[in-house]
Amino acid sequence: MSEFEKSRNDRDRKPRDEKPARPDWQQRVDRPANPDKAKSPLIPHDITPEDLEMGVRVQLKTLTAENAERVSRHLAMVAILGDQDIELAHSHAIAAADRAGRIAVVRETLAITAYMVEDWALALREFLTHRRMTASNEHLPMMVDCERGLGRPKKALELGRSVERTELPAETRVNLAIAMSGARLDLGENDLALSELEVRELDPSRVFEYSPPLFWAYSDTLELLGRADESKKWADLAERAGDAIDAKFAPAEESFEVLEELEIPTASDFVRREPREGDRPFRPASERTARDGERPRREGDRPFRPASDRPARDGELPRRESDRTARDGDKPRSRPGAPGGRGSGGPSGRSSGPSGPRGSNPRGGGSRPGGGGGRGR
Repeated sequence: MSEFEKSRNDRDRKPRDEKPARPDWQQRVDRPANPDKAKSPLIPHDITPEDLEMGVRVQLKTLTAENAERVSRHLAMVAILGDQDIELAHSHAIAAADRAGRIAVVRETLAITAYMVEDWALALREFLTHRRMTASNEHLPMMVDCERGLGRPKKALELGRSVERTELPAETRVNLAIAMSGARLDLGENDLALSELEVRELDPSRVFEYSPPLFWAYSDTLELLGRADESKKWADLAERAGDAIDAKFAPAEESFEVLEELEIPTASDFVRREPREGDRPFRPASERTARDGERPRREGDRPFRPASDRPARDGELPRRESDRTARDGDKPRSRPGAPGGRGSGGPSGRSSGPSGPRGSNPRGGGSRPGGGGGRGR
């Protein structure tokens, strides 16, 4: 008997000596193993995917359920630790990017945490990646700041001028003007730094959320130019604008927020504890005695039988013919396709199935609703 003629189970039972070689295209995309790579930070058991905003969780639907849960918990830790431990939050952002590097919100989170820890190269790379994925210039001011942090003020100015400012939102335009002014100061061009801040949003008669930082930047630049009186005027406007914004968003009633202390787990918390003196030995359920509230087994109890062997009780759906074993007097069941059988065409000999070709679907196309492809990972 040849190897091909043997059953599949018989072939699978044989141990395989060597693992088959993977195709070249799979080996090219393999990520090289890095033994020096830091492990992902641990997540407390209390943190669940529900701690993340719904809008962010929706963007993770393309991942597998297990991977989406882990990424959601890492992103939730970034949101919780953002104001407390930015270094640890950055570690969680790196772990999320390792698992879901093709999700735009994950790359955006990593870029922001890298910017906050002043890792300018990583932040600039992630901001550029996020802009390529979303075509958004929302983080252009932070990208200009990254170029400044890398000691390249001229390139920062080129990056800031690469986008038409009139197409940007007002808040982004103001932040970009402040970043461009800082690049001019890095080059010693103080007069041009002041002109960069003279945008249409520099209006003391109207106050918005972006007004205080713009007024402060304009005041500091005037002070560098030796115009102390004008600098003091704009500093007073900045303070008044800040007070107005705080009063606008202040709650109508005083409220207290109860903060729950979050305990960060360590690796020792996940190590199996060694048995101690006095611990009860483990016994399987078949050998354990009855617990409180559980009726002990008595002599004469009927042995357990599966549902397929028990007779139908009152109110219970009858089992199908195929579910029970043959008994004396039962008519022999005909196989599909035999005369009078389930697969026959009936008394007239006509087929009871669809008249189209084999495998056709009356809904059209012979495929499942929504197309033949599955949901992308």
